[in-house]
Amino acid sequence: MSITVRTHSAEQTRRLGATLAQVLQPGDIIWLRGDLGAGKTTLAQGIARGLGVNEPVLSPTFTLIREHRGRLPFFHADAYRLEGAEQAADLGLQEYFERGGVFAIEWAEHIADALPEERLEVLLEGGADEHRLITLTAYGERYKQRWKQLEETLASAGFRDNR
Repeated sequence: MSITVRTHSAEQTRRLGATLAQVLQPGDIIWLRGDLGAGKTTLAQGIARGLGVNEPVLSPTFTLIREHRGRLPFFHADAYRLEGAEQAADLGLQEYFERGGVFAIEWAEHIADALPEERLEVLLEGGADEHRLITLTAYGERYKQRWKQLEETLASAGFRDNR
């Protein structure tokens, strides 16, 4: 179950994130995938905006996990420098998951063994300019049950499937 949309600017990518946030619930886990510079942090900024976070959302590259307050807690992690479940466990990921916020993880594939299989995965593809092809894929019943709501929310915001 997936949908692919195009964005043409960083602000439009943030707007996609804010739109996505409308359907997010406590405990949701979002894998943000893509090459360096693909826009993972930009999308996370939009998710934070949609969750009502009013403080700057910066890349968590050096802090590994940043926590923000909004209508739901927003946890933003970067697993780029991590290798495997043991290092992920050292961060206390399970405790974050149990706190009931929305968790967006850049480079989640680096610690896949430490993460729940149910997730919303977002793959960002694009080059040096700001045009992005963004594919959202649901894994597990938790996300499949809300898929129609996600599609309708994206469509009402002007994001159409571009496969």
